[in-house]
Amino acid sequence: MNLNLTRAARRVVPFCFLVMAAQAQATQVPGPLVDTGWLAKNLNNVVVLDARKDTRSFIHRSKAGGKIAGVQACGAKRGGGGVSGHIPGSALAPWNDYAPKKNGLHDELPSKQDFEKLMQQSGVNQDSAVVIAHRGAGAPNVGFATRLYWTLKYFGHDNVAVLDGGVTKWAAEKRKIEYGRTHPGKGNWKATAERRELVASLDDVQKALQQGGQVVDGMTPDLYMGLKYKKGVVAKPGHIPGTKNVPFDVLVDSGPKGATFYPKDQLAKVAHAMGVDNSKPLTTYCNTGHIASLTWFVNSELLGNSQTRVYDGSREEWAKDPARPMATFVVE
Repeated sequence: MNLNLTRAARRVVPFCFLVMAAQAQATQVPGPLVDTGWLAKNLNNVVVLDARKDTRSFIHRSKAGGKIAGVQACGAKRGGGGVSGHIPGSALAPWNDYAPKKNGLHDELPSKQDFEKLMQQSGVNQDSAVVIAHRGAGAPNVGFATRLYWTLKYFGHDNVAVLDGGVTKWAAEKRKIEYGRTHPGKGNWKATAERRELVASLDDVQKALQQGGQVVDGMTPDLYMGLKYKKGVVAKPGHIPGTKNVPFDVLVDSGPKGATFYPKDQLAKVAHAMGVDNSKPLTTYCNTGHIASLTWFVNSELLGNSQTRVYDGSREEWAKDPARPMATFVVE
């Protein structure tokens, strides 16, 4: 045996591991939105978090059947149906764990400690590139992903992206779907910031409206005008007076093969047509802060308005006080 060669090999092997580790740590998402092709190529180098409210559909195979493997027969439009199962290696991020009920309000920011625990249990490390998948069955599903994205950004993690089209698009392209519970190793993720500039309080909203600022309601026109409202959550119908309406379904194409964002140039035209000026500060709201995160994602992350905030309390908090008015049948 050549002793010198053996000693050289001992030096080379650790070096190779160091290079591989450096490459894994250096993985960066290319932007706030990634497609299924990019994820397929980088699946082993990222942590995939599957953000959804229907946790059963992550684990169990659908019995309904459909044209796409695992798709329920009721289809994928407007949140009714979608793919069961998940992208291989995904960690389930249940909605209630990162958008809990707090202080009598639904879907609020979690505590730093609770969010750190969730991320660590999901296998997220400080240097992880995170891709957030969602069931892909419509804009509300996309909102589950954008809300988790917003929460990660709030707590200081920037190497994160949303999967355009979600699991439905992944399955429609005949990519592998898995079922059952997953058991990711424990990560070391810690919050490095609390970016309060991403959140608007009730006082912030009142001040913005008094000063002629932009506040955008992301719900559909029937909710905006007060034809109906989410009883049990919102005290009365209508919208916050003085706010514009940009319905979530003009931001996302909820097709049967996965809900995807419209192209940036079209989103910019939508914003302009709805009277939104993305050169100025903007606050988004909805019923509870769920869909508001989708509106925030479009304006902040895709259209580049870094002055965009989410009113986390949204309609629910605003309407609790009978003294605060709600406008109905008015297009602001």
